[in-house]
Amino acid sequence: MELKSVLSSQEQAHIAAEVDWFNKTLNNGRVPQQNLGKDDFLKILITQLSYQDPTAPMQDKEFIAQMAQFSSLQQMTSMAGDFAQLRAIFSNNEAVSTIGKSVQIEQGEELIHGRVDAVTRGPEPEVLVNGQYYAWEQVTKILGD
Repeated sequence: MELKSVLSSQEQAHIAAEVDWFNKTLNNGRVPQQNLGKDDFLKILITQLSYQDPTAPMQDKEFIAQMAQFSSLQQMTSMAGDFAQLRAIFSNNEAVSTIGKSVQIEQGEELIHGRVDAVTRGPEPEVLVNGQYYAWEQVTKILGD
């Protein structure tokens, strides 16, 4: 019995179509991500531990290094959330400090001038100018009284 080690172009096309179909069914409409998160890191670590060779297990140094990487990833994720909260606090404080002051707001190509009468608090503060609320990010100038 002779085994062929080269596939014909027809066989290659058939295999490529099957692989493509299989990948689409696996992804089920998901969009692949370029960044790995802590859940991805844990899945990789668990898979690695599950399939390691029992006669040559992972070295202690390697395991400790991977756990340190995971710990660093958790801390960076936590810090990113903390920085987002800090940014929201600063935005709120800055917006509140404009109450009673004149501001310039950019809405598209139009510049709106008026006095800030009120401010909403939250992750995306808004200022009330001339009877209408505008996003804090639209304020381009703060003018004194």
